[in-house]
Amino acid sequence: MSIVPPRDAIATAERVAKVSNTKRDKPLYYLDMNAVSPKLVRSISELFAAAGHNVRFIDGAVIGSAPSLNDDQADSSKPEAWKRPGIPMSGPHPLKDAEPSGAHLANTLGARHISDEIGAASGLKMSFAGLTKGFTGLAIQSFTTAHRLGVLPELQQHLQQYSPKTFELVNASMPKMPPKAYRWVREMEEIDATLAEDGGFKEESIFGGIARTYDLVAHGTDLGQEKTDRRNRGKTAEDVALLMSEGIERRKEKMD
Repeated sequence: MSIVPPRDAIATAERVAKVSNTKRDKPLYYLDMNAVSPKLVRSISELFAAAGHNVRFIDGAVIGSAPSLNDDQADSSKPEAWKRPGIPMSGPHPLKDAEPSGAHLANTLGARHISDEIGAASGLKMSFAGLTKGFTGLAIQSFTTAHRLGVLPELQQHLQQYSPKTFELVNASMPKMPPKAYRWVREMEEIDATLAEDGGFKEESIFGGIARTYDLVAHGTDLGQEKTDRRNRGKTAEDVALLMSEGIERRKEKMD
């Protein structure tokens, strides 16, 4: 099961393919769960096919938050006791067919086989993340611009009055973003590739710019120092906008 930063997906597969030529009675199932484009995941599948080893490739994805135990559950040994992310999978070899424990693993993960085509699960992930993480990237730009214009309180007020769902989503998503921004740079680039290659939006995609926004978060502001379990700054949308503005000023000074 490969779950690594998107930039490491191919290198991880190459290492496994290189040592997967051991003779075995039952095939090795390689489950790629990385946030990468259908085009890239197809190339990884072809990597194993070309190696000629007894490997069955599954295209998978993780959609949603990390697992957490339901408040009313004391027995953590049962899958239904957990809130689980969505785990779509696709390809000609469903996980449930893996012996001896594929069906048990699929049930534990809450996996759902959505297609026999390699790329379908990754494409679903890219489409979903484009809406969620893409929205957060747009919110960062909007809130930072409003802060630099001195109208961020008014923007918050108008969102709360005229688009309360957007107000709630922005103020929930922006503070959660900083520790993950470094990973989201490549993920936005993979979304960009997906929209161009599989969606046909070769000239219209906006995700290259969102990738650069997350790169600024991760490498050009103090937000890039934040860790999931050790949060100091950027715990409100307003503070994210403030630190982004400071990062933009530092970038301008370097350019000057």
